[in-house]
Amino acid sequence: MIADSVITIRALGDNFICLCPYSQDDTFVVDPCDSSAVLRVVTERGLNLTTILATHHHWDHVGGISELKKATGCRVIGGDKRRIPAIDRCVGDGDIITAGRAEIRVIATPGHTRTSVCYYVSPSADEEHGVVFTGDTMFVGGCGRLLECEADTMLGSLLKLARLPDGTRVYCGHDYALENYQFALRIEPSNMAVQQRLEQLRKQTAQGHPTVPSTILDEKTTNPFLRTHSPELKRALNMPDADTVAVFAELRRRKNLF
Repeated sequence: MIADSVITIRALGDNFICLCPYSQDDTFVVDPCDSSAVLRVVTERGLNLTTILATHHHWDHVGGISELKKATGCRVIGGDKRRIPAIDRCVGDGDIITAGRAEIRVIATPGHTRTSVCYYVSPSADEEHGVVFTGDTMFVGGCGRLLECEADTMLGSLLKLARLPDGTRVYCGHDYALENYQFALRIEPSNMAVQQRLEQLRKQTAQGHPTVPSTILDEKTTNPFLRTHSPELKRALNMPDADTVAVFAELRRRKNLF
């Protein structure tokens, strides 16, 4: 049900807000940085906002929370009681949130921040695939900057997400897809899978379609930050004998300069 009903709202230039109807007119929203954008869509579609899920505390993910709670009375859920405004429930790894019949599992993913979390919605009986909301941990073709943790922590979080079922739909917090795959091609210019993925995303963008959702399989196949074990990638970095953490750290260093 949720896998086919996610509404992506563009905000602040490159942010994705995800609005997720789950039961008749009820809906939850992930990372609402802009309250007016959310309220406009909720009103247009006759929806009832019940819940906000925050992946982390940065202003460009939580900026609309206080106004939305004031306007709708919705509950606010996140992983950081101190830094997420108006929070009602602080969650951690493995916690379960219910929204109607939907079961949402919290996945702790420190890396971008110490308290970043992702939200995995299990497929219902009549759905083939689940959905994961990854905030600034995993992007389409990339990952977030390391602001509060080290490379090994972020890599561990990404690999945790990579263990989700291959068909899981991935919704991230920003639209950096084209830049991420241009970077990936800079590293591996002869990688056909990356070339094809970049071309596919360019076509989607040209047709006015968002670059989300991706899938876990897409990311495992073409996202360089999930391919740190690859001998081909290691050779491209001139690090044939390096361990995966060193490869990840070098990729992130180069991406910061890209």
